[in-house]
Amino acid sequence: MTQYKAYCFDLDGTIYRGKEPITEAVDFVTRRQEEGYETYFITNNAALTRAAQQKKLAGFGVKTDVEHIMNSAIALARYCKQYYAGATVMMIGEEGLEEALEAEQITITSENPDVVLMGLDRQITYGKLAEACLAIRNGAHFLGTNQDVKFPTERGLVPGNGSFLHLMEVATETKPIVVGKPEPHMLQFIQQQGEYGKDEMILIGDNYDTDILAGIRYGIDTAYVATGVTPVEEVLTKELQPTYVLSSLAEWPKK
Repeated sequence: MTQYKAYCFDLDGTIYRGKEPITEAVDFVTRRQEEGYETYFITNNAALTRAAQQKKLAGFGVKTDVEHIMNSAIALARYCKQYYAGATVMMIGEEGLEEALEAEQITITSENPDVVLMGLDRQITYGKLAEACLAIRNGAHFLGTNQDVKFPTERGLVPGNGSFLHLMEVATETKPIVVGKPEPHMLQFIQQQGEYGKDEMILIGDNYDTDILAGIRYGIDTAYVATGVTPVEEVLTKELQPTYVLSSLAEWPKK
């Protein structure tokens, strides 16, 4: 197997499941760091701030600085500032998305927004959905952090932001622009940050439809691990195959 300069790890289902670490992945990350390789953590989860995500990783024994954490909230805020400069935004989401918007100095409003941004909100209510629906039907642009319809926890798979985006798409008859995986925006930001060649990067993840497709679309190598969302039997039927198919990261050869 190739040794890469930048190892980009998905989180949910790859490094941990809910509150439980995946030991083989934690050990693999530690080895890569000890050997001097760069490790990045790339997640569609827009709920947590990077500092909160850093603390969660530390609790599992994974050390990183916040600059090596890339999430769909950051990608969405940067996308919004680039393509909708000066727009006011109605936000459905949690602290991670709010912090990302504030960092880009984007104005958040509850009335007559130019743009509706939607990330996972575990305190979602009918009222929030209704207001966002009305805003979109009145002409607001509709953007989402990610289209994961489910994500793994220690108890099993639970609804993800993609499930709510689909609900809103049906209610508004408007398809959202989505910036999270499998779109390659986060990988592009990492490549720019570290000035890597694409042949020096690899994306490692458990979800074929988000992680693996993001890497394939961006033109970098990918490693699928059978520790989360997509069953290995399903992966093997895909036309576009990952570079590596692993039961877990324990199968990656040691030096």
